[in-house]
Amino acid sequence: MNLRFLPAAREELDAATFYLEDRIQGLGGEFLEDVERTGTLLRQFRQIGRRLDAMHRALPLQRFSFNLVYRIVDGQSVIVALAHKRRRPGYWRRRA
Repeated sequence: MNLRFLPAAREELDAATFYLEDRIQGLGGEFLEDVERTGTLLRQFRQIGRRLDAMHRALPLQRFSFNLVYRIVDGQSVIVALAHKRRRPGYWRRRA
């Protein structure tokens, strides 16, 4: 099974990576590794995330305070948002 990021989710991934790397050298890379580990888990067990509503699920990163918010479309996991756990809950709900 493949993962696909919506453009807005990809922007969030890039922004968080650059922000963390700017704070501490190497931290952005560690963040990306955490996202990749979580993505691998999602590829293996696509229903693993906590159900948020009829379409969306959230799978937390292991180390960082972010969730991969996703939905399954035609057998593919679509990452809707890389959402911080404590900021603006549900802001991603209107994304196509």
